[in-house]
Amino acid sequence: MKKEVTCNSEKYINLKNIKIDDTFWNRYINLVPEVIIPYQWEVLNDKVADATPSYCVQNFKIAAGESDEERKGTIFQDSDAAKWLEAVAYSLASKPDPDLEKTSDELIDLIGCAQCEDGYLNTYYTIVENNRRWFNLTEGHELYCAGHLIEAAVAYYITTGKKKLLDIGCKFADLIASVFGPREQQMHAYPGHPEIELALVRLYRVTGKQEYLETAKYFIDCRGVGENYFLKEISKSGYKNIILDLAYNYDPAYSQSHLPVRMQNEAVGHAVRAVYLYSAMADIADIYNDDELLYQCKTIWDNMVNKRMYITGGIGSSGFLERFTADYDLPNDTAYAETCASIGLVMFGARMARITKNARYMDVVERALYNTVRAGISLDGNHYFYVNPLEVWPDICMEHTSRAHVKANRQKWYVCACCPTNVARTLSSLGQYIYTYDDSKLYVNLYIQNTASLPVGDSEVQIKMETDYPKDGNVRLLVNAEKTALRIYVRIPSFADSYTIAVNGKPDTGAVVNGYFLLDRIWGNDIVEITFPIQPKIVYANPLVRANTGKVAIIRGPEVYCLEEIDNGDNLSAVYLDRETILTEEWDKDLLGGTCIIKCDAWKLSAPGLDTSDSMVTKPEKTAKRLIFIPYGSWGNRKPGEMIVWLQSII
Repeated sequence: MKKEVTCNSEKYINLKNIKIDDTFWNRYINLVPEVIIPYQWEVLNDKVADATPSYCVQNFKIAAGESDEERKGTIFQDSDAAKWLEAVAYSLASKPDPDLEKTSDELIDLIGCAQCEDGYLNTYYTIVENNRRWFNLTEGHELYCAGHLIEAAVAYYITTGKKKLLDIGCKFADLIASVFGPREQQMHAYPGHPEIELALVRLYRVTGKQEYLETAKYFIDCRGVGENYFLKEISKSGYKNIILDLAYNYDPAYSQSHLPVRMQNEAVGHAVRAVYLYSAMADIADIYNDDELLYQCKTIWDNMVNKRMYITGGIGSSGFLERFTADYDLPNDTAYAETCASIGLVMFGARMARITKNARYMDVVERALYNTVRAGISLDGNHYFYVNPLEVWPDICMEHTSRAHVKANRQKWYVCACCPTNVARTLSSLGQYIYTYDDSKLYVNLYIQNTASLPVGDSEVQIKMETDYPKDGNVRLLVNAEKTALRIYVRIPSFADSYTIAVNGKPDTGAVVNGYFLLDRIWGNDIVEITFPIQPKIVYANPLVRANTGKVAIIRGPEVYCLEEIDNGDNLSAVYLDRETILTEEWDKDLLGGTCIIKCDAWKLSAPGLDTSDSMVTKPEKTAKRLIFIPYGSWGNRKPGEMIVWLQSII
């Protein structure tokens, strides 16, 4: 009989206790066990002939002594197996599958065989450079891979009660805690790619072992303090580049190590590294009641979402080094906006919402989930976007150009395949973001139809959410709390111009606290009805965003909309939208799995008969154009072609 395991914190939902059955999200969540996990397993075993090879499982076989092949793939390839296992764990929580669990157990056995006697586990350094452990923290990704392994171990243990992967993770974490730290005999260093920090916090919450928490805090506290560790490492004799030519003019801001974290005020450097670091900072600030660190998290968040984030929830605008640049530098057609970065944004925002009890963080989490994260995977479940631009002209997305990273259609796999497995674990754990709870308070964050059993305070609260969001803004909460005094906080989305809330048919006029509507009462068997209009809107770009000055976009609820060539013809950048145009919406049950399309009248410029690039030849003609918009998260699922979010406008 399997042991029931719960998280060592009342703030986290055991995914066994929440079941999603949502018209909108089912199209993706149901794909996880049916398509995504099996497909990714085939790829990890190099069995998809026309996909980029992974070599991931093969590398573990080599490290375990089961194969004498040459190790191949990126230095951080191990992390793909870990994220796949984490996705499996979450999937098993909602849909038990003995065959899938058996396959996962066999992979775990293989990983255990690849682990060294002292707990070290990394196929690259075990096979290729066994004498260079911890020699290249700048690019080596040892701690990054360890972090993902530990996250998978925690998830698998909570779901199955099986300890083998957890024991592997703990053994590795024990080694890391002994190697790194403030003592004289330890390495005074920190990872080039953050991930281990938040993983060690998760491991601490399950095991209660203080050393894991202290090591996570050490990595946060020492980052960027004194002489930069990476600059020292690069200058060492025998140092060699692995991934990028970073040894020359290395910018510590790339790895968020340019300043101590308590002095960082802007989102800088590699976007994925940044949000993983900020997530760990939020964890440490929460556990240690560190107001100074929490203040820096708030400051960085405000800079990121107000000045360095796309309307879609994409972050990291530069294709060079996948990084943040300057305030308001948000180009559309060269946008990088990596899928993993938006997943990290979701992780960071969810933590900040839980800590501060402020709905503004969940507004951003929702935007990222419905747009960039959703765009990261196809409706068939086996094609992926790594990069998420806001404008695509396929003809100029050529190799060896500034747009080489932009793709007009999703790919089956990538050499650097961090995004596909990251999407899988995010979709399969979506339930963790719907509610948070603490003492006698329950927060409703996202409107995704589900049933849940939540241990709020001393009571077990049964809650059922009924909704067809975002098709409409009608939500019913059926609450069974057995005459319990409970405060329920319901998020009012930032896009909602108005709302009504009623309990058992009677309007409630309670207060709004930090973006949440407060319902404070003795609960029994009660029904909460929440209504807010969801309708299309024209929104205007901040004039400080030079790429979009004078442009407009269309949103509907949490979704950003875009034009695709298949519906509207080519040269979409020549389309002008009148701000007085009337937007009409129409539900198309057959399009893209069922979606709301938006139509409106516009203008398009053209210069018929001209065959010249001379911009001064003649005045272009203006012709009427009827436009059809679809949700950005659904683009690229039909015939490849142009796509655009921000349009020229007649202000």
